[in-house]
Amino acid sequence: MKEPFLEYIKENIVVGDGAMGSAIYTKGIPASHSSEELNLSRPSLVQEILREYVEAGAQAIGTNTFAANRFKLARFGLQDKVVEINRAGVEIANGIAGNAWVLAAVGPARSSETDEISDDDLRSVFAEQIEALAAAGPDAILLETFSRSDEIAIALQAATSLTKMPIIAQITADEDGYTQDGKHIASTFSYLRNLGAAVVGVNCAKGPAGIIHALEQVPLDDGLLLSASPNAGMPAYVDGRYIYLSTPEYFADSALRMRDQGVRLIGGCCGTTPAHVKAMAKALSGLKPVTSKRIVQRKAPLQPKQAKRHQHPELLKNVQKRPTFIVELDPPRTLDYEKIIEGAHALKKAGADAITMADSSLGMTRMSNMALGHIVEEQCELMPIIHLSCRDRNLIGTQAELMGLHALGIDHVLALTGDPAKFGDQPGATSVYDLNSFSLIKMMRNLNKGTAFSGRNIGPGTNFTIGVAFNPNVKRIDTQVRRLEKKVELGADFVMTQPIYNVEQVRVLADIARNFEQPFFIGIMPLASARNAEFLHNEVPGIDIPDGIRERMARYEGDRARKEGVLICQEIMQEVLTCFNGIYLVTPFVRYEMCVSLIEQAQAAVTSAA
Repeated sequence: MKEPFLEYIKENIVVGDGAMGSAIYTKGIPASHSSEELNLSRPSLVQEILREYVEAGAQAIGTNTFAANRFKLARFGLQDKVVEINRAGVEIANGIAGNAWVLAAVGPARSSETDEISDDDLRSVFAEQIEALAAAGPDAILLETFSRSDEIAIALQAATSLTKMPIIAQITADEDGYTQDGKHIASTFSYLRNLGAAVVGVNCAKGPAGIIHALEQVPLDDGLLLSASPNAGMPAYVDGRYIYLSTPEYFADSALRMRDQGVRLIGGCCGTTPAHVKAMAKALSGLKPVTSKRIVQRKAPLQPKQAKRHQHPELLKNVQKRPTFIVELDPPRTLDYEKIIEGAHALKKAGADAITMADSSLGMTRMSNMALGHIVEEQCELMPIIHLSCRDRNLIGTQAELMGLHALGIDHVLALTGDPAKFGDQPGATSVYDLNSFSLIKMMRNLNKGTAFSGRNIGPGTNFTIGVAFNPNVKRIDTQVRRLEKKVELGADFVMTQPIYNVEQVRVLADIARNFEQPFFIGIMPLASARNAEFLHNEVPGIDIPDGIRERMARYEGDRARKEGVLICQEIMQEVLTCFNGIYLVTPFVRYEMCVSLIEQAQAAVTSAA
């Protein structure tokens, strides 16, 4: 008869099994199929995998129930099979375990931190799964691959309320030992033990080196029982399949190094095979657990030298006191940016408070606004406000861009979802949209707190001032107001509107703005010609030009048409300034002199009124 798992591991090392999911994949089951459903339709396949691990020397095997919760099974229409699948998973493992212990596997229910699943729903879901597992008679409950300490705490509390059997709580962490919600494993282990976990540890996420590096910071005190199940390194994509590169020999050496860190339950996660388990079992044979070790104290990272911070006017404070002008001057579609520099100098002299640059708007390829914004700031000493679109960058690229902006000292950003790539000048381009404007705001707020979007600690934090767009040129403006309310709730600091051409909209916007503390910068865009007016009205989303304005533009051509375009904007701006201090001028075709004229006239009007 087997000794109880918890009693045995207090004095001995236990060799765990390897991957279940990737083993199923190598058996020809596509990733689009529910691995856990195989407990019902292909139990012999699951038995075969577990038997191979037992024969390789695994002393503990995990059940094929990792994603067998109601939320995850619902993807396959199996949400009503939770009890049946979990019980079958334990019964299959019990049937071939022999002297090996059976660990009933439970994985996270949330796919990401953005999943709208309440904590109460999580408790119910975990309770349903764990109750089914416990009823089938495993030796322990294994909570594994939880990236956030708050979610594994909910699962652990559900488990301790349902069963007295040992609970193993494993989280994922980076090589510095931090979870996705920014908690260090040393403090997280203490927290989980206080909640009732018998064994705590790390699994997945990294290969052995990363996990060992993290565990070096964890002291072996007060009867701590540790587990570790690393991946077989990072996978390489070869001939249409993911191949894990860590060899069994490397894992054998890594198992000894994990033992040196005080780990007692040593197994493998993604990409590990019976060969890896066999090598670890051989290396660990006859060895007892390590009960003391030298703790590695990580030095606090050196604070980076801050980028030169130019002394710009405080935009959000100034707009509360006086007319404040943001002018859009977009990067060129060629390599020649001298006219942008020339325009920025002229706008600065006229009294512009900031220059804003679009991020390849309408999907048209333009020079990097981050690079050109930095050049303008250095050469013209005019504060840049950078538009950041979610169209062209995934989560990694977007965060990298923001970190780069911070490094350059550019801290005012307009968060945009962005125009689809298919309407631009690169027919083969694809839109990414890992994020939208809402999640981009959230990402910037996280960075301001010193936390990456994944939850990883990145240092003292950024200092982004976050702008958001508002489109008043729609039939149902209430829908735009609701979107703006959500953006403000997420952390927006100021609002920039699409250009308006109807003075009646000013009053509408004033009524809306009264409900927000955030300042509004009202968009005004001089028209360069009748053709320009027709194009904007008929082809550019978010712009609506009244018939009367288009008729006025149609009367003139050339310089006279541009003068009329400026005159129209003067009339609109005069009305705007009765309700708002914030003006957002959009420059047509880099004709910055039109915006210079508008700023100068507005400044003169303010001076004469004073």
